Amino acid sequence: MKVIVVGCGKIGTTVVESLANEGHDVVVIDTDQKVIDNITNIHDAMGVCGSGTDCETLKEAGIEHCDLLVAVTSLDELNMLCCYIGKNLGAGHTIARIRRPEYNTDNISFLRQQLDLSLALNPEMLAAREMFNILRFPYTVKIETFSGKSFEIVEIILKEESALTGVKLMDIRSRFKQNFLVVAVQRGDEVFIPGGDFILRKGDKIGLTASPIEVQNLMKALGVDSKQARNVMILGGSRIGFYLAKLLSAAGNNVKLIERDTERAEELVGMLPNKTVVINDDGAQQEVLMEEGLNTTDAFVALTGMDEQNILLSIFASVNKVPKVISKVNRKELMSMADQLGLDCIISPRRIASDVVVRYARALENSRGSNVETMYKIMDDNAEVLEFNANSDFEGIGVPLKNTRLRKNILIGGIIRERKAIIPTGDDKILQGDRVIVVAAGVRLNDLSDILA
Repeated sequence: MKVIVVGCGKIGTTVVESLANEGHDVVVIDTDQKVIDNITNIHDAMGVCGSGTDCETLKEAGIEHCDLLVAVTSLDELNMLCCYIGKNLGAGHTIARIRRPEYNTDNISFLRQQLDLSLALNPEMLAAREMFNILRFPYTVKIETFSGKSFEIVEIILKEESALTGVKLMDIRSRFKQNFLVVAVQRGDEVFIPGGDFILRKGDKIGLTASPIEVQNLMKALGVDSKQARNVMILGGSRIGFYLAKLLSAAGNNVKLIERDTERAEELVGMLPNKTVVINDDGAQQEVLMEEGLNTTDAFVALTGMDEQNILLSIFASVNKVPKVISKVNRKELMSMADQLGLDCIISPRRIASDVVVRYARALENSRGSNVETMYKIMDDNAEVLEFNANSDFEGIGVPLKNTRLRKNILIGGIIRERKAIIPTGDDKILQGDRVIVVAAGVRLNDLSDILA
């Protein structure tokens, strides 16, 4: 599929990398030739130097034959104009990065309709929502939902005292009454789609599928405190900090946001609800965090503009026994280091935005009926969870799963039938109209039929 990406900053570069790895025909547009040269030397992409709002530049990039145009420059208005012009020049679908809060209210639906946008992308809002979900269920390091929130995949890290540590997967159902399935395990740098003989160990990051109520029941059975974080300290008044504070305040949480810049702090006071406490001080100083009650808070979220600072302050919060710590880290090499240092909840806005674009592009590629309805990256992007719609032409319809030959590193993690979540056994069957949750590691799936050997 032919994709044009306009804007090669942090988000754009990550999007280009992901789309090129997916095998798409990618062309990048940027006003800086050095940036173009750097990206095209590293990734399998072509480059055109110029403005994304210039018709001749878009034509040189092949806009007439473009299946998807992604505008992710730093300016919202430029992105919207680029998509509008690109659509009129022949682009099949358009995605615009729109970040500013004033656009991301009731106006966003109007803008999408008037500009004929396929998708409005707000990385900061997406990151804030992911953090909000994690803070609602602090025992998780990641949580994603399928089919109207009737089914979830949750990532947790096994502690030494966990009742799952040392358990063979085939023995789980006899030990626990809850209906769930362990679908992926990350151990160090390796990711496994586990079989029944797999034994869980301390430190494993596991992905499990279940309905939301079963997840909560399982946490209770494991003796894990499943209460959401009520008192949250946010370091950094960026757009993510604003969006997260707004979401938490609306949900009734007590929020304290620390922002070093006086002008920005005053702006946030006028934008956030009165019950949100905004502190104008340098939260990078450990004594400031302690004075503001770090050791009595339920959760600490590091959102400064420096990955290194977020990592160090998150470690400080962990040392001071803060129950839940979330760090914003964008650089891939630092994400790995943060994980090795024991920070289990790392959020990358650029990676989240890239996943959304890849998911949309994957959906556009479908041509054989059983569409990708939803797609998430899990296990630090080393595995995927996809939701397919099972149509009548799928060869596995009506066949017991124990008789269905699946490709290696593929697992059926769930079936959703008339909004009822089914954790499948070997005797279950996929029926026409079902939504099928598939977990894959090292395998690219475009269609439900791709799971068959």
